[in-house]
Amino acid sequence: MLDYKDILNVKHYVISDVIIKELVKIELNINEFLLIMYFYNEDNKIFDLKRIKQELGLEEKDILEAFNNLTIKKLINIVVENKENGKVEETISLDGLFATLTNSIKNSTKETEKENIFDIFEREFNRSLSPIEYEIVNAWLDNNINEELILGALKEAIYNGVKNFRYIDKIIYEWGKKGFKTMDDVKKHLENKEKTEPKKELFDYDWLDDDEE
Repeated sequence: MLDYKDILNVKHYVISDVIIKELVKIELNINEFLLIMYFYNEDNKIFDLKRIKQELGLEEKDILEAFNNLTIKKLINIVVENKENGKVEETISLDGLFATLTNSIKNSTKETEKENIFDIFEREFNRSLSPIEYEIVNAWLDNNINEELILGALKEAIYNGVKNFRYIDKIIYEWGKKGFKTMDDVKKHLENKEKTEPKKELFDYDWLDDDEE
């Protein structure tokens, strides 16, 4: 007797769970996903319509539509290769897919970094941030202000007992005017000041009243 359970448990295709999670964000339909999975598992990535139909159980029109959609989305493309025997072979490249997934992962990482910095602010302020405060932090990050610099300004505010976003913003603004990109830049500025002024620690310095020499 045919055991259908054994048939259903046979695994032919393998795809990384990371890729699956990122493909969900791209919002592919089921046929597009299956076609991506097919090419991902093929060593010789040739567009063989009959074989794809046999392997995936899709109608030819559905395969062609999915293939066309993936091409339009620049997730796959046809690469022409010249073989040693003089023949020309067309293969499917997934470089566009991998580039899209890489960008998606990078964006996800940035979002995680934003969540982390919010957690730090809420921990230091010992309260939840308001929607306006979230917007302020997002604006700093969107303006490519180094997260290290933002947290440095936060630490100074806490050190001086000023749990105030306006104060932090002024510090970040002053550091920006001086061209500081990292906390190392801030420390180097202080080191230069030490040559003519008494030594001061980073968080003892009055940045809002700091005049350039």
